[in-house]
Amino acid sequence: MNRRTILLVDDSPTILMMEKFALAKCGYELLTAVNGEEAIEWAVARTPDLILLDVVMPKMGGLEACRRLRALPETAHIPILMVTTRGEPESVEAGWGSGCNDYITKPIDTMELLLKVRSLMAVSEQETA
Repeated sequence: MNRRTILLVDDSPTILMMEKFALAKCGYELLTAVNGEEAIEWAVARTPDLILLDVVMPKMGGLEACRRLRALPETAHIPILMVTTRGEPESVEAGWGSGCNDYITKPIDTMELLLKVRSLMAVSEQETA
């Protein structure tokens, strides 16, 4: 059985480190990108099982990246979890409108992150089975 892959996308090295630390013991292969353009490149090249996507990033933000990932046949099925500081209702609505599967706000609650990751991975496994 292949190891499941998660693409972590954030322009903050601190957030990427925190996400890696939280997910390290779960056995996932972790890839990183620092903006939406890199996220799309990685997603097309490696087809991860899940993407954790920040909203506010340089070059291309998470909302646009999410919309583009949903528009590509090879990445449209990948679950996307928005992980962002933008918790106001209009930002949450924009996140859902871009096509994400779930949405959490920073600062990251490790338990909430792990629960959402496991839930989205379970859904992903069922869809690919």
